[in-house]
Amino acid sequence: MTRIEANITGTVWKIEVAVGDAVSEGDAVVILESMKMEMPVEAEDDGTVAEILVSEGQSVQEGDPLVVLE
Repeated sequence: MTRIEANITGTVWKIEVAVGDAVSEGDAVVILESMKMEMPVEAEDDGTVAEILVSEGQSVQEGDPLVVLE
C-alpha cells in the first residue's frame, strides 16, 4: 500500500479519483488550494485507489495522508 500525502498546507479543492480507480505514476489524485493557487498532488506509483481519507473543503497540513493506493 502507498499513502499519498499533502505536499503543502492548504484546503482540498477537488478530489480527482474515486475508490477503485486505477492511477498511474504522475496522475493528479487531489487538487489542493493554498494562497489562491491550485496545486495538484500526484501519484508517486501506479496502483488502484483503495481509500480516500479527505473530503473536498477539508483543511490539511503538509504530510497529512490524502489517498491510499494498493
